[in-house]
Amino acid sequence: MRLHVPIRLRWSDLDAYGHVNNAEMLRLLEEARIQAFWVAEDAGESAVGASTAVLDGRPGAATLTLIARQEIEYLAPIPYQRQPLDVQLWLGRLGGASLEVCYEVRSPAGVEPEILYSRASTTIVLVDAVTERPRRINDEEREAWTPYIDEPVQFAKRG
Repeated sequence: MRLHVPIRLRWSDLDAYGHVNNAEMLRLLEEARIQAFWVAEDAGESAVGASTAVLDGRPGAATLTLIARQEIEYLAPIPYQRQPLDVQLWLGRLGGASLEVCYEVRSPAGVEPEILYSRASTTIVLVDAVTERPRRINDEEREAWTPYIDEPVQFAKRG
């Protein structure tokens, strides 16, 4: 199952060529990931209404989430548009202390033709804030995330 997170572009996300800058793409993915998996200030669910939000990213939280790896494959330039992009997220893997978040960045929902702009993956390691050592994914996290496990992103072959 995939989560659909609407992400609005800012005019400043564009580069001199008039499309979303590659560095800004990382910010868009981060924003979607936080909305999907981190606890909102005022609720026990994610900003997209799913029960995936079990991580607390607020200052003083017991767990840090560190990025171990990111990969993005750009398939089409993203022009500025007022409607939010449809960022689809799922988990490609749940390990002992890490998870792989997978993404497809698509044209706004309901806009034809539908365009797949990019696909990406982020490996996140859960780290104990006190010991600064990786910590295992707990039962609550595993239970919340298991329904969102699917095949990892398949990037084009290099070569």
